[in-house]
Amino acid sequence: MKYVPDATADRTFESDHTVDRQGVPGLLSELDEYAVEQALQLKEKREGEDVEITALCVGPASAEEAVRKALQMGADKGVLVADDAIAGSDAVGTSAVLAGAVQHIGGVDVIMCGMASTDGAMSVVPAMLAERLDLPQVTLASKVESQGDQFRIQRDGDTSTEVIGATAPLVLSVTDQSGEARYPSFKGIMAAKKKPLETWSLSDIGVDAGDLGLSAAWSEVADTEARPPRSQGEIVTDEDGSGAEALVGFLASKKFI
Repeated sequence: MKYVPDATADRTFESDHTVDRQGVPGLLSELDEYAVEQALQLKEKREGEDVEITALCVGPASAEEAVRKALQMGADKGVLVADDAIAGSDAVGTSAVLAGAVQHIGGVDVIMCGMASTDGAMSVVPAMLAERLDLPQVTLASKVESQGDQFRIQRDGDTSTEVIGATAPLVLSVTDQSGEARYPSFKGIMAAKKKPLETWSLSDIGVDAGDLGLSAAWSEVADTEARPPRSQGEIVTDEDGSGAEALVGFLASKKFI
């Protein structure tokens, strides 16, 4: 799960064109809440079995808020990988850190991801993570079914629906059509305060800092500029009965009709 800048705030960039994550409020990516929800549903369906949900996040120290949100929703424990060397990493670098953390956790059966982050919106980290861990991937699921170690998902496309199956351990990502994420209850918020939350560095998970950061990124932002303010709209009046003609002429000039 990812800690992202609040989309309702005034988001800005640093001088190196990376996203400013310190000067703007952050939160758990909304699309990752669906992954937390599906993990919780998976545990609830396996009542009586020894199932543990670990909320894993890579980000600055303030990203602890995102992990806390997952714990409040019902996750059992949290892990935050925070290291200055990670700043500026792209999806390739992020997937390396996540893979190292998953291997450090050990014994993972299902890695549940959101369909994309609400800031980068690249949708590639689950596939990269599966490749690094040499695991099958079933991604962009609108519906998840499981029985034992067998998983089957429904993936809805523009023109068709696919059904894909795989055997755990696996990487699974879900879309915002997979089921509304629950709100943390008061009981859940209080219980989260007692749940374990560990913070790891790169050295803890055995990932080389030299492979991360802006200098090692496979992609970079060359330039950014603020969105221009909205201009005054054109008002069409109909005082003399010519409004319809003026409106059609305007739409035609914009090639809308």
